[in-house]
Amino acid sequence: MLIRLIRQQRTRTLTEQDRIGDTSLMSSSKPPRSRREGRGIRLAKFRLGQVVRHRIYPFRGIIFDVDPVFNSTEEWWESIPEEIRPKKEQPFYHLLAENADTEYVAYVSEQNLLPDTTGTPLRHPQLKELFVADTDGRYRVRFFQPH
Repeated sequence: MLIRLIRQQRTRTLTEQDRIGDTSLMSSSKPPRSRREGRGIRLAKFRLGQVVRHRIYPFRGIIFDVDPVFNSTEEWWESIPEEIRPKKEQPFYHLLAENADTEYVAYVSEQNLLPDTTGTPLRHPQLKELFVADTDGRYRVRFFQPH
């Protein structure tokens, strides 16, 4: 009897989640590609803990969060020079960033990022709060909390 109730509850939950488009509880497999594209959301090219550099400006950083599409203010977006202003319908990354002079947090579009292959360690003061360095020089997220 208890097993039947659990199955009924799980089936109802999955049906409700499927109806609103959330497939996270159904299985570990990805939804069909056309379904993702139908929502207008692309898959992120870079991963949490990946070290990247800016395509135009001289800074690099480590990714600590990803927005599937632009998620900041219009004022911030319009402050970017129009000739290099990115499209909003792409992933945007939150970085613990650094340049030759300072460390800061940056919000960067996917089109403006490239993998950093220098292997140079990062010096950002918040790095150890969010990441653990592996023996191979890669960074793992200390705490992962999906949205």
